[in-house]
Amino acid sequence: MPFSQPNQPAMRYPPSHKLATRRRIVSAASAAFRERGVEGMGLDEIMRRAGLTHGGFYAHFRDKSELVAEACAEAFETAVINLDRIAQLSTPAKRTRLLIDSYLSTRHRDNRGSGCLIVAVGADMARLVGAARDGFARGFELHLARLEAVLKLSLDAIENHDRVTHLMSSLVGALIFARATKDPERSDALLVSSRRMLKHEFCQ
Repeated sequence: MPFSQPNQPAMRYPPSHKLATRRRIVSAASAAFRERGVEGMGLDEIMRRAGLTHGGFYAHFRDKSELVAEACAEAFETAVINLDRIAQLSTPAKRTRLLIDSYLSTRHRDNRGSGCLIVAVGADMARLVGAARDGFARGFELHLARLEAVLKLSLDAIENHDRVTHLMSSLVGALIFARATKDPERSDALLVSSRRMLKHEFCQ
């Protein structure tokens, strides 16, 4: 008769371990979605990037939509560091110039995983519903409000909102064009001309 081992209690991790694992998944997803979009990134790849197996995903999230919402929130939060740096400058023109230069840089164009979430997943969000769309919408509105507070392109709140929205729309469009342009020299030239035109419009 084979020797039977006594039942061993399941290993239990402290709550802090589960929270740290959840954050690791969110961080991996945040970078992955910015690199390849929401629809182009599966859970298997996200969990692999987090150093975990697919089977562990549902111990932390109900579904992909919930993960998308949290990953979007984290991506928008990472932009706060840059906004804090911009806010240190003394005039709206100087602050806006720094935003334009950093946003339409070759570094930002080439490093998608740490780049702007709006460029990466905006088109995906127009097709999604539920927690993913709601989470992105909340983060997007908060991001615009932070930009309005930092840039102060007008003393009138409505005009400030309109000008900041127009500026961001222009920045996002220019970055999409630069990333879509196959020829590196033409892409670089597009960034240069876009920076020049936007500074002329917003930094005078």
